[in-house]
Amino acid sequence: MTSPLQISPRETMVMALNAVWAHKFRSGLTILGIVIGITTVVTVASLLTGLRQGIVDFFQEFGPDNIFVARVSGDPSGQNARPKELKRKPIRPEYAAYLKSVVRSIEDVGTSLFILPLPGSVPIAKVPGFESDNFFIAGATPNLYDISPRELQQGRIFTSDEAGRAQRVALLGSGIAEALFPAGDGLGRSLFVDGGEYTVVGIFAPAKGGFFGENGLDRQIVIPLQTARLRYPQSTNFFLTAKARPGLRADAIEEIRGALRKLRHTPRNEEDDFTISTADSIIENFDRITGMIVLISIAISGLGLLVGGIGVMNIMLVSVTERTREIGVRKAIGARRRDIVLQFLSEAVTLTGAGGLIGIIFSILATLLLSVLFPSLRSEVPAWAVITGFSVSVAVGVFFGVWPAVTASRLDPVDALRYE
Repeated sequence: MTSPLQISPRETMVMALNAVWAHKFRSGLTILGIVIGITTVVTVASLLTGLRQGIVDFFQEFGPDNIFVARVSGDPSGQNARPKELKRKPIRPEYAAYLKSVVRSIEDVGTSLFILPLPGSVPIAKVPGFESDNFFIAGATPNLYDISPRELQQGRIFTSDEAGRAQRVALLGSGIAEALFPAGDGLGRSLFVDGGEYTVVGIFAPAKGGFFGENGLDRQIVIPLQTARLRYPQSTNFFLTAKARPGLRADAIEEIRGALRKLRHTPRNEEDDFTISTADSIIENFDRITGMIVLISIAISGLGLLVGGIGVMNIMLVSVTERTREIGVRKAIGARRRDIVLQFLSEAVTLTGAGGLIGIIFSILATLLLSVLFPSLRSEVPAWAVITGFSVSVAVGVFFGVWPAVTASRLDPVDALRYE
């Protein structure tokens, strides 16, 4: 049973809540920095978590055993590549047959060609009544879809015979197919792409994942590689996809690197003049970039938490001064120093904990609002961000509330009772 001269933890918490509620406006201003800091961190974490999951889903479609070879790093089309990488010799489609013959740890190699429009030109894809310039063209070998299977909504992949004879057939991503054939009747129809006529033999299902909620594969028009080379002889952005034998991906990477260095006559003391990547390595690079973003957001929110913490300490010191007589009365009737410390520390934690909860609520609402405004942008509120945000807000209250609480506990009861 609790002694009448002591205060139970429940009573201490009730007194702390009453003290905070008695000065609502002041308390609200005090925790504003806490709210801003926690809202920033949790919102950024939510957006990055959703974005990362979209990217993971995107690259999982390419297969865990696949190895990608390109002239430059990043976007295989070569856009936004580093100037040093743009000076490299192009990857040649003939490399695919060479690698398949000399690298024993791979099963097959597919080839893609990313076609960039000529400067000043805007390619148009059109059918009677509809047209679009929101697409890009790629050439591919049929075996690419054996290496990296994609679900078809309608039709089929073009055959090796069609590809070998450079026939004008096309596969459409779901997005461009919907733009040109909103009635869903595109299969077998003809369309004009950049001045050339093609027959639609297949339409892909919507691709999974993507960057910022968008998957570029949904806007892709794929034609046979030989057709693309004839139509766009100036394009040299070839991209190889090699499928490693199960359990031999690491060996395959090293064998491909050695074979390409030999084929391209790369000097022994120079770095690779090509880029080899896997889905895992691309995701790791993304994690490094987002890690920097998280650190920056933590630094920004840290300033808010610091300002909020200083505000809490200041308001608690003011509260100690305002309630000097109350402290003296409590000490006079037997309250111990630790009771006084616990009361004022509880008030500080209540302030910052409330700020953390409000910040978490704001961040959840902001995430939901973004999901409504931009449905394609995935955003998820991770549990670790919520738990960390609240824990940090409570820790700020403990850290910045200790000094005012200790100051209150050290007041002499006689002097405190005389205070006016």
